Amino acid sequence: MEVLVEYLAKGFLLMLAISMPCVLVAAGIGLVVGVLQAVTQVQEQTIAAAPKILGVFLVIVIGGMGFINLLKGFVNDGMSIAFNLVSKNDTFVLPADYYKYTSPFEKEMTDKFKNQSDIDEIMKNPGKVPFIDNQQKTKYYPSPRTPMPKPDFVETNKILGR
Repeated sequence: MEVLVEYLAKGFLLMLAISMPCVLVAAGIGLVVGVLQAVTQVQEQTIAAAPKILGVFLVIVIGGMGFINLLKGFVNDGMSIAFNLVSKNDTFVLPADYYKYTSPFEKEMTDKFKNQSDIDEIMKNPGKVPFIDNQQKTKYYPSPRTPMPKPDFVETNKILGR
């Protein structure tokens, strides 16, 4: 269990490592543009947006391959934990002969075919589908509605303008 918690913590740190350069660049550009706006007394909020977008885009372009390599290593670690560590740990996985000594669906299978004396009879006649009784068979009932239903009394009065 502690391996999974450690892996989750590594994921959070990786998330911070990838997002932190973008956030720091956006904050730095916002600070510089804010100081310039205070000096020039131009208080336009849209002026700061374009340099921030451009700066974050450049950080993603420059560090993109490094970010991808970090994510690739994280996924590889996750796969090695999933297939090598967890699958060999007795506390996480059922033994291979678990169903040999248990019958988890025993009650459901005996209640299913009440009128069949033996399951072998079903296996010998694969074309005959067993039903508990004839009332349980699916029946087809045509829809009581026609494709163009007749309007009721209120609709008829609205159509005729009464």
